[in-house]
Amino acid sequence: MITTILLLVLLAICLHYYLLHFGKYGKIINLIPGPQPKLIFGNLLFFHVSLAELWKDIRKLNNQYYPISRLWGLWEAFINIRHPDDIEIVIGQSRFLHKSNTIYRIMLPWFGTGLLTSTDRKWQTRRKILTPAFHFNMLREFTDVFIQEGERLVGKLKSEGRPVVKDLKMLISEHTLNIICETAMGTSLIDKGDFQFKYRKAVHDVGNSMLYRLFRPWLCIDFVFFLTPVGMLQSRLLKILHGFTKQIIKERKEYHDKTNVRYLADLDGNANEETDDMTCSIRKKRLAMLDLLLSAHRHNLIDDEGIREEVDTFMFRGHDTTAISICFTIMLLAEHSQIQDRARTEVKEVMEASNGKLSMSDLQKLPYLEMCIKESLRLYPSVPLISRAPEEDVTLSNYLVPAHSTVSVHIYDTHRDPTFWPNPDVFDPERFTPENCRGRHPYSYIPFSAGPRNCIVEFLQGKNSPCWN
Repeated sequence: MITTILLLVLLAICLHYYLLHFGKYGKIINLIPGPQPKLIFGNLLFFHVSLAELWKDIRKLNNQYYPISRLWGLWEAFINIRHPDDIEIVIGQSRFLHKSNTIYRIMLPWFGTGLLTSTDRKWQTRRKILTPAFHFNMLREFTDVFIQEGERLVGKLKSEGRPVVKDLKMLISEHTLNIICETAMGTSLIDKGDFQFKYRKAVHDVGNSMLYRLFRPWLCIDFVFFLTPVGMLQSRLLKILHGFTKQIIKERKEYHDKTNVRYLADLDGNANEETDDMTCSIRKKRLAMLDLLLSAHRHNLIDDEGIREEVDTFMFRGHDTTAISICFTIMLLAEHSQIQDRARTEVKEVMEASNGKLSMSDLQKLPYLEMCIKESLRLYPSVPLISRAPEEDVTLSNYLVPAHSTVSVHIYDTHRDPTFWPNPDVFDPERFTPENCRGRHPYSYIPFSAGPRNCIVEFLQGKNSPCWN
């Protein structure tokens, strides 16, 4: 009996493999260049190396099969692109808004179907609710928060600095987390060290568990994954992460209860008006993104779980990616003393002219530092890869890609393509002078993605880094 069942399972696997690789889908996919897949397992062995080796192998793959390649998984193919023309087709059009379920489903236990992972009407509704909170004018209201955290960071470095290597990522993420909590959530984490340290540690560990799962297709089934030791660890870590965000939401609700929700009432009154009117109302009361969600909740536009999804999404994306980009910028400036000296001189002159206190208008007077940050984001984008699943057939680099295929956009390799970036591995902020930017392909530089699903807080990540000098 058992032998019969095993034979039937083996027969089903072989039949599935044959239909997948030699049916219409497989014939189209196999026209795209890529390494020869193994029987049954496709190119899975490609992923069974250390993360460091995998990173190098993917770089080699993208160079060898430039500008498009494919890899076979167990039951689907993965298309890799890096040319700006192809990227513009995939992420630059409103008809291709769907993200890859294969890639992004591992994030669902943490983020649910928030702005990062949702699609269609839900994504459009959430984006509309949240957009007013990230108007450029809102940044002006929180400049003092950026300055305060920058000064606290510098103070820590001065008091703790020793001739040893420090984990700057953990140190900086403490302050970027403080910023996102106060600006987007309306809650200060200052003097809550242990509370937020556990959160940051859990973020790091959950990230590792998601990478572990991503490259093991047999763990894509939730039931299977959460029975493994890594899955059980992730469950415990998610309790910490969700508990942290629920506490943030609880504190903000209590604030509005104490003020008889009069500030939310102001938002309610503008709920159906233009975005600028809504932004003005927020600015007057220095309200946060979370307040918009709570206001939407009063109108039944979002439920409690939806609020948690968005807070989880922005708590992570708003502090972790910013910390990563700041770390790489610091590293590059440390490695290039002449560039560092020029940036430092520029900052010093502006600081002296403003009596040591930066304002929003002062940040506009730091063009060279801004070029340094942009060049750092070119070399080390904090999100090096994004994926889409086009809902219809699409032609990329003269190859037909069937609908619903996973298309991975390799931002890291796009930013180092010598066709668009001469000497691409060299740190050269001068690439971003107005003269050098003129005529450059708009999709050759996409550190915050691009198109309709670009990063909603792009302006925030692009503007707060100067406050750390």
